[in-house]
Order: sequence, then C-alpha cells, then structure tokens
Amino acid sequence: MYSVCLLSRYMEAPTKQHLLAVKRVLRYLKGTTTHGIWYKRLKEEDYLIGYTDSDYAGDMDDRKSTSGYVFFLAGGAISWGSKKQPVVTLSTTEAEFVAASYCATQCVWLQRLLGQMGWKGGVKECTSILCDNSSAIKLSKNPVLHGRSKHIDVRFHFLRELVRDGAIELQHCGTTEQIADIMTKPLKLDAFQLLRSRLGIIDEADLKGFEEQQVVN
Repeated sequence: MYSVCLLSRYMEAPTKQHLLAVKRVLRYLKGTTTHGIWYKRLKEEDYLIGYTDSDYAGDMDDRKSTSGYVFFLAGGAISWGSKKQPVVTLSTTEAEFVAASYCATQCVWLQRLLGQMGWKGGVKECTSILCDNSSAIKLSKNPVLHGRSKHIDVRFHFLRELVRDGAIELQHCGTTEQIADIMTKPLKLDAFQLLRSRLGIIDEADLKGFEEQQVVN
C-alpha cells in the first residue's frame, strides 16, 4: 500500500528509476499470490479497532508527512490506507494529529456502514484508535494546547469533536506495537514480515497446516 502511494506521486513525469520500482512491486505481488487475510467468525463481543501512524517529513521533495491507518474486525484488517498529507507539519505531534484526523473520518464511515449492515458494536460503543504519540492524544483532548495548534487547518480539528462526543477514543500504544507503521514508511524485511502477519495475512500453505492441527486437536 505504501509503495503504491509513493509511486503514484510520480505518475506525471516518471523516470526509469520509478519503472524499476514498479517492477519490484509486481514481483512482490507475483510471489505472494497464495497470501490472503484470514478472518475468524465474527462474534457479538468483537469490536472495531483502528491504528493510526505518520512518517514525519518523510517526503524529501516538499517535507510533507505520510499518514497511514488500519482497521481490524474479526481478527483481520478490513480497511487500510496510506496518503501523503496535504500540509507541511511543524512537529511529529502535528503530523500524528493530522494522521489521526484522517483515520477518524474513515472510522466514522465504517461505523455507519457496519450499523447499516446490522452490526451493533460500531454504533453503540466508542471505537478505540491506537496512536504511539502521547502529545497527539493530549492535543485531541485538551483545548489548553490551542496555542500550539491554532495554525493547524480547521478541518483537522474534526478529530476533537469526535473525541468529545465519545464516537472515538485515542489510546496510546508502543512504537513496536504500531501496526499502521507498515503504511507510512519502508521497513526492513524482518519488521515488514512481522507487521504483515499482524495484519492477519497468512500463506495458504500455513493455513492448511493450521487447520489440520485443529482437526487433530
């Protein structure tokens, strides 16, 4: 997802380097055709949960950050995104705040969609969104910090309204537990494979082995 988001920024004037990068993405897709997201049977006590993250000033051309989010239900990812932020942020806190706002809009849409489908969890309960930046969480709750954030575009303060109304709740998680990190920056192979597995993605061969073990047990 992140690779496609990054490459799409150069569609207007691509170079040979970009073509090589696209071929690498295609080779990865060809090598993972047996991979898929494994969902468990949805139970009444299951609930929607999201992760939000950003890569501060990751774009070397204009120093804009990248937002990423992932939402989970029934043990697997059901919605995810990677998007370059439209504004230049002045700190990691601002970048995380903008990313959380981007994530919150998707959360509201998912809550309404699941409600229309007859699932009550996203409608009656507050949806938790995990963020690894404590300052961004405080900024979403505490208007005293207005002096540090009054220059942020008004549209991003939609997040504060959702938190105040109890529609969502920003919770802190450790950096190593931040699954949305895979949507914001290139990672080393070990970290990439670990986060990929946490998305609920599993190889078909591994799934068959797990099912056989379940039958034996």
